This record gives sequence, structure tokens and C-alpha cells, in this order.
Amino acid sequence: MPGHEQYETIIGLEVHARLLTATKIFCGCPTAFGAPPNSQVCPVCLGYPGALPVLNRRAVELAIRAGLATGCDVHPRSVFARKNYFYPDLPKGYQISQFEEPLATGGKIFDIRILRIHMEEDAGKLLHQSDASLVDLNRAGTPLIEIVSEPDVRSAEEATQYLTRLRQILMYAEVCDGNMEEGSLRCDANVSIRKPGDPLGTRTEIKNLNSFRFIRAAIDYEVQRQIDVLENGGTIRQETRLFDPAAGETRVMRSKEEAHDYRYFPDPDLQPLTIDSAWISEVRSGLPAMPGARSERYQKEWSIPPLDAEALVASRGLADYFEAVVEACGNPRLATNWVRNEALRVLNDRKLTIEEYKVTPAMLGRLIRLVETGAIGGKAAKEVFDEMSTSGEPAETIVDRRGLAQISDPAAIREAAQRVIEKNPTQVEQYRGGKTQVFGFLVGQLMKEMGGRAKADVANQVMRELLA
Repeated sequence: MPGHEQYETIIGLEVHARLLTATKIFCGCPTAFGAPPNSQVCPVCLGYPGALPVLNRRAVELAIRAGLATGCDVHPRSVFARKNYFYPDLPKGYQISQFEEPLATGGKIFDIRILRIHMEEDAGKLLHQSDASLVDLNRAGTPLIEIVSEPDVRSAEEATQYLTRLRQILMYAEVCDGNMEEGSLRCDANVSIRKPGDPLGTRTEIKNLNSFRFIRAAIDYEVQRQIDVLENGGTIRQETRLFDPAAGETRVMRSKEEAHDYRYFPDPDLQPLTIDSAWISEVRSGLPAMPGARSERYQKEWSIPPLDAEALVASRGLADYFEAVVEACGNPRLATNWVRNEALRVLNDRKLTIEEYKVTPAMLGRLIRLVETGAIGGKAAKEVFDEMSTSGEPAETIVDRRGLAQISDPAAIREAAQRVIEKNPTQVEQYRGGKTQVFGFLVGQLMKEMGGRAKADVANQVMRELLA
């Protein structure tokens, strides 16, 4: 990328998260996704004259959860304001949001500071056709929080890491379902560049990015576009842009608005929102351990490598499952190997969630114990695991039915080893003549003779004794 090393990238992220409420933020209309167009609307969310908003308490509670889960200070007072602009999918001609007094401020994810979290209502959705644009107002009034970061992000990769963790946190706290395809989580990226030591450059905003792949591609393209403009003697204009995934480029949508363009003022139909310390304490007590804290604990207490720890906290369900497996088998290292490598393989191959998986933590824990105690060998354990994942049967049942228990009786192993020695005189002579590397071949033949059920250490010992 020409000139890239001469510039520093400055990125701030604004994330809109749809709150997991059954009804809208200021009325009783349902929020279910996928309903027929304009079937979940009423005079309030349609902006009819005289219709008054009533704040949804559950939406406030979820917003508090988000603030606490991200380390923010939740303020005892916040104010709803009218953000005035005109667009076909905004029935009232303004959006109810928060501006000067937001719900929460001051959190942090990794080294990226959170400037503010505020509550607001969603707009509707335009459906563009070849000869017309249609509007669906089902989404109008759906409760959102907007999570605004400081301009602390320095690359598309860092933006993705931040957004991945933020999505995990919101899902752990059961604030948002994190479904980016359905628009439950979408991101605006404010991007600028500068030479090190210079003042902040002019920023552009890339709107409505709804996948991690698009976020990375859009930021990388926009950074290079701005570099090319400056290197060719041009000037960056402050504007809002959209990312075209097919072309892999950003395009101008409109000139970038500032706060004064929206003419914010407190909404006269809504009282200031007051939240007492008792409510905050109650919400805090109901929060689970967050993914970052769990990952750190796995590394510190159980010596799990960082990459494995991060994979195991990818979802709250998976982390809960893993911890239950550790409790069942008592061996965090083996639990990590089986959950990380085997259980996740099955889930990915079969496109299952951990909640849909037939193998319970207790079942997997018992299988691990069978391996650890030598009751079955590693190869047999993999076969048992695959059958468990399909049938949902306990490991012990499968082992008994298929006769997979390891044989540790030296007499039975000696008998089989004697047959192997008789069938392979050439290799036996080679071993006795000093070519010790054929020992592995002979043991392999012994394991084959016993259907893989001979206990490895006993098999090795017996074979060495007979060859000697």
C-alpha cells in the first residue's frame, strides 16, 4: 500500500445493539423479527399527533446491564432528547435518543475506551425496488443502545477484536442476541488518517456495517482511499459513506452531519430517567462472569494457553459447558483438548449450537475419566466420542456394547505377542541384531492382533521381555 507506513490510522466505532425486549421502547408493539411489513405498528411508533411515549422498564434494565458489563459508570440521571432529521423511514420527523446526558460513560474493552452508552429508538427500513422504494415501519421504535468508543482504534484488525469482544459481552449479559445478519448489531466506523504528531485528520463515517468481514474490508479500503487522496494533493471531505461489498469499496452517501445539524433538545413528553443505586446493585448482582475475566481465569488457574482460552469463551454457553466438563473430569488440560478440538469440531461440522449438542458435560467428563484411568485407549475413545455425538448414548454403554475396554492382563497380551513374534521372524531377527527401530512395528502388529485394545505400557513391556 503506497504511503501507508507514513500515516497513522485513527478509528472510532459506534455500535448499535438491539435490546432483547418483547416490546418496543415507548409502546407495546412486539419486536419479533420477520413479521409481515407494517404489521407491528401503532399510533405511538407511527408518530401520530397526540400519541405519547411510555418508557419500557425492561429496556432500561438491559441498558444498565450493558453499561455495567462494559465497565461503565451508570448515571443516576439521563435525559431523552429529540434528534431532528427527515427521512422516509422516520415517521415522527425526529428520533428519540440521548445526547448531553447519556445513560452511561467511561467503560473500557481491551485498551479501547468507551465514551458513552445511550438509549434510543430504531428507525424503520426502506425496501428499494426497481421502480419504487417501500417503507416497513415494524422496526421503528425498537429499543437500541448506541455504544460509542473513543478514537483509540488503530487498525481494522484492532476494530475487529474490539467488536468481537463487545458482541460477546452483550450476548453473555443477555442484552442483545448479536445477530448481525438480522441487524441486531451493526457498526458505524469513523475513519481518519494523519502523519504521526499531526493534529487529527478529517474523518469520514462508514455507515451500517453488519459483518466482521465487511468491517475489516471497509476500513482497509477507506484508509487506503484517504492516503491516495492526500498523496495526490487532494483534501479529505467530511462525509458519510456506505460500503459496497460487491465492489469492495466505500461510496459517498451524504455530507457528514454534526450535532448542531440535528437540533437536539430534551423531549418534552418524557421525564428525565432516574436510576437509584439499589436498582444498579440489583442488576449488577445478576450479571454472569464476562468473557475477558473467564479467559484470564482459565489461563491463570488452569494454565490454559491464551488462544485456547479465548476459543473456549467464544460464547457463554460454550464457557459454561467447558467449566462443567472440568468439574466432571477434574482435569482442565484434558477437558480443554476434548472440548476445543473434538466437541467444537462436531459442532462446526454439523452446524449445531452447544445447547443442541447431545453429549452433556457429565457424559464427556466420564469419557475423559475412562481415558485417564486407562480403561480405554485413545483410538477407542475417539470412536466412542463420535458415536456419543450421534446417538447421545453414555460412553460406558458404547464401550460395553462394542467391547472396547482396554486389556491390561499380561497373560492375554503375552499370548498375542507370541503369535506376532512367530508371524514376523525377519523383524524379530533384525531387532535382536541391533535394529531397534523395528520394535515399533512389532508393537503395532501386537495392537492390531488385539484390535487396538491392549494397554500400551503393558504391551510394550511384554514385547520387550519376549524379544529379550
